[in-house]
Amino acid sequence: MLALLEDGDRYGYDLVSELGARGLIASEGTVYPLLSRLRREGAVETAWVESTSGPPRRYYSLAAQGKQTLNRFRESWTEFRDTVETILNRGAKQ
Repeated sequence: MLALLEDGDRYGYDLVSELGARGLIASEGTVYPLLSRLRREGAVETAWVESTSGPPRRYYSLAAQGKQTLNRFRESWTEFRDTVETILNRGAKQ
């Protein structure tokens, strides 16, 4: 979620749609609670923006804390991915 906000502010339904299109998460019931938790933790900030096609939308943006969290995740993800590749490749060589 944090990586999706890295390029700029987005509203919740936009995030739900992109995740669903990529086959990751298709449920608003999953995304909105996650966004609320990230907001409480200070990883994202929100702002209400008027919409020309309906009610105001809550836009989410990546906060400084969120950037730090994302960077730490990227580091740990790389280590995890490399470990899994090593294990999988070792099994293929046998």
